[in-house]
Amino acid sequence: MSPTNLLIRQAQILLPNGEFLQGDVQLQEGRIAQVAATIAPAEGERVIDAEGLTLLPGVIDPQVHFREPGLEHKEDLFTASCACAKGGVTSFLEMPNTRPLTTTQAALDDKLHRASQKCLVNYGFFIGATRENLPDLRTAQPTPGIKIFMGSMHGPLLIDQEADLAPIFATGDRLIAVHAENQGRIEQRRQQFAGITDPAIHSQIQDNQAALEATQLALKLSRKYRRRLHILHLSTAEEADLLRQEKPTWVTAEVTPQHLLLNTSAYATIGTLAQMNPPLRSPHDNEVLWQALLDGVIDFIATDHAPHTLEEKAQPYPNSPSGMPGVETSLPLLLTQAKQGRCTVAQVANWMSTAVARAYGIPNKGLITPGYDADLVLVDLVTKRPVLRSQLLTKCGWSPFEGWQLTGWPVVTIVGGQVVYERGQLNLDVRGKPLSFVQTP
Repeated sequence: MSPTNLLIRQAQILLPNGEFLQGDVQLQEGRIAQVAATIAPAEGERVIDAEGLTLLPGVIDPQVHFREPGLEHKEDLFTASCACAKGGVTSFLEMPNTRPLTTTQAALDDKLHRASQKCLVNYGFFIGATRENLPDLRTAQPTPGIKIFMGSMHGPLLIDQEADLAPIFATGDRLIAVHAENQGRIEQRRQQFAGITDPAIHSQIQDNQAALEATQLALKLSRKYRRRLHILHLSTAEEADLLRQEKPTWVTAEVTPQHLLLNTSAYATIGTLAQMNPPLRSPHDNEVLWQALLDGVIDFIATDHAPHTLEEKAQPYPNSPSGMPGVETSLPLLLTQAKQGRCTVAQVANWMSTAVARAYGIPNKGLITPGYDADLVLVDLVTKRPVLRSQLLTKCGWSPFEGWQLTGWPVVTIVGGQVVYERGQLNLDVRGKPLSFVQTP
């Protein structure tokens, strides 16, 4: 499907300098052609009336688990990308713990092919590190980086010993993204708390110390080899304080909306739906993470969208799986925080788009400026609507934020100059493109 030439009229446009312009944006051949107070429509150009709406760069979600191949009963690339489009997410970076694991060029190629057939938005796929695939980690293309599970994993993707981690950090220069939890401490505490079925115990088994120790090890190796490091889903005050004191210029970190907005009190109301890895923490952790995000210690936001069916989640702890969906709610969650004065709309756009594109070297994305890709979202910052299961497009069909009243819901989502979502309707003919990644120093 070819891009349509579009003219977005009278939107509140977020400019690259963080200011807003009431004006028009012209899209031609999949790119932003012009941004101005007034633009005359060209012949045959479709006009979108955006009066009363705010135009932001499309969200780039840099950590999702879309379950295909092998676990499609939870989610698949088509349903997940539909959920992305509805949530204003125009690009995603997906993790390697599918079946088979994404640990070879062949497995990466398979995912890229599947996405080209199914995805309504743009896509990229991490390659997973094992103890045996060092050559693949150096040569696989295209990929945003190497994913290492230092904890909360079993099988080939678990690499929890410094002796096994060091060769990966020492070889090559590709970005390494880590799930930082100390598996040895987790296993010890599982034995200590064995027999407890209250899911709230999850946050004690995989405690703050387990996260801190793994992050300390990842930073140690990153500094030793001067290796580009990204710390996924930072969850604790201790890790934020560590980074505030010891964050090299080549290290970045992210936080999820759930680690900002949910805490251990959620177990009492939603039970195992609150179970994720790393776990929810205390209200104090929420506050410290927020401040670290506002201060730039934490660089951006990711959802860690990790769906499981309600039947799976209904199993008693510890048989219930960890993870929750998030791509449909992340943008309105953060824009609601902006409306409440916790941050600004410009900060949200930076955390959810601009800073992600910069960190992963994704060219021509994350800003509304001529020459950049036309990946955009029009949001309504006035109307409030609740999160409802019946309206979710993720295959798992639930949200930990069910019932929350949010503003900033996407009204129109545009991918590569094509309208993929508009006022409740998806355009299923749109297909996203593979993302490219320019190695950043």
